[in-house]
Amino acid sequence: MRIPTLVFRPLLLSSLVLGSSLISSSVFAHDGMTYDNPYARATPPNAVNSAIFMTIENHMAADRTLVSVSTDVAEKAELHTVEKQGELMKMRQVDGITLPANGEMELKPGSFHIMLLNVKKPLVEGDNINITLAYANGENETLSVPVKKVMAGMKPMKKSDNDHEHH
Repeated sequence: MRIPTLVFRPLLLSSLVLGSSLISSSVFAHDGMTYDNPYARATPPNAVNSAIFMTIENHMAADRTLVSVSTDVAEKAELHTVEKQGELMKMRQVDGITLPANGEMELKPGSFHIMLLNVKKPLVEGDNINITLAYANGENETLSVPVKKVMAGMKPMKKSDNDHEHH
């Protein structure tokens, strides 16, 4: 079957425009999954751990479970969450993160995230690191994740009347 040129050219152009917008907005899509704004926190001097955050969208009709992460920049990468225990917030490792069918899961500070333990060298803003996400169904996704400043991506805290600004 031959696609008419008049139909093909607009499709090609729209694909190129869409593709360039995905790259510029830090969105990666593959096999029914979209990885939006992934980033790793830059490590301050003498820090040995970091974290990776992003929003993962599952466009499939079934739940998918992220079961592990690997990278060559840290001795270990683990899936973590933060839970309230009494008055304290405690971070703990989890066996998997379920991504709901036709839904999304935000990996963010204070919630689910990817923990990088014992980084082998400092993570410097502007660098990219490779990570591989492994799913329970045996599929793997490799992403190139930009490194951002420690506070990058965090929502600014609301100021109260009692806050003091220091110059």
